[in-house]
Amino acid sequence: MQLTSQHREYWRSNLRVTAWLLAVWFAVTFVVGWFARDLAFDFFGWPFSFYMAAQGSLIVYVLIIGFYARYMNRLDRRYDVYERDDD
Repeated sequence: MQLTSQHREYWRSNLRVTAWLLAVWFAVTFVVGWFARDLAFDFFGWPFSFYMAAQGSLIVYVLIIGFYARYMNRLDRRYDVYERDDD
């Protein structure tokens, strides 16, 4: 199957947002953990590194999933590749 320029634009947009969200995931998962001792300030009464390990990273993961789902729904509609209900 030959890809059209519209298909290429769609996948380029998809890969771009995926790369950005993976960068955010990497930063939240590994960078914060790597610098946990240096992040020695209180956040809601707890050390920031403890908060990120216990709650913050989970909140960011849910936000990443929600953003990706919303973004892809809009992208699918823009490029007319969304699923239609033909009932």
